Amino acid sequence: MKIIIRDNSKDGSLWAAHYIASKINEKAARTDKPFVLGLCTGSTPIETYAELIRMVKAGEVSFKNVVSFNMDEYVGLPVDHPESYHSFMHRYLFDHIDEPAENIHILDGNAPDTEAECAAYEQAIVDAGGFDLFLGGVGEDGHIAFNEPFSSLSSRTRVVTLTQDTREVNARFFGGNPEAVPAQALTVGVATVLSSKEVVILAFGSKKARALKDAIEGPMSHYCTLSGLQNHPAGTIVCDEASIGEVKVNSYRYFKAVEAAENR
Repeated sequence: MKIIIRDNSKDGSLWAAHYIASKINEKAARTDKPFVLGLCTGSTPIETYAELIRMVKAGEVSFKNVVSFNMDEYVGLPVDHPESYHSFMHRYLFDHIDEPAENIHILDGNAPDTEAECAAYEQAIVDAGGFDLFLGGVGEDGHIAFNEPFSSLSSRTRVVTLTQDTREVNARFFGGNPEAVPAQALTVGVATVLSSKEVVILAFGSKKARALKDAIEGPMSHYCTLSGLQNHPAGTIVCDEASIGEVKVNSYRYFKAVEAAENR
């Protein structure tokens, strides 16, 4: 596991955007196969998306040959609802870049058969060639996507029931009312994320500090689903000084030293 530590969320977000763009450009230089990218929602990736938009408009990267799959969507929320993840992704990314509409994949939380929708989504990822890179965030309890604590680390795309804690955290997007947050969601599984060639997780702010400590220094456990990244050959956490604050001093020094050595 690699840990990239920046002073603040802005610097971490810029690092992530430039890293993603570099990977898209690297693949485009050696093959005409599409770059398959996993994407997340929430407030954490907004600055990363803003920088990717700037880079597209500046001609520094193109999404014309990118195929994307979003990690989750609420069940029963209309697609045009301002807090649906369909709306979020178009508002903060898709409406401003050159990715073809047919290359955009988001789970359908209004599908008549949600289990069939999940199975088809998982297969579509396989048919696309699997993820080249998956960009995710982490919850305060260490969950990735909607894989709440005690989700199986071998889980795949499925229907999940959201915990009360998650609904309360997301209530800020629904007028402060946890009961307005849908009770279920469709989500890629932990194993779906970890099957990616690379995984980049964003974690900013002191509220994510305990989750990072558990994921980095604790055992690999379904209690903290991000800890599954410990077993990934190319997993990276991009964090700021606030979110890395609870790891041991020697762990912090190690990760800073590794990055410094790699950048010589």
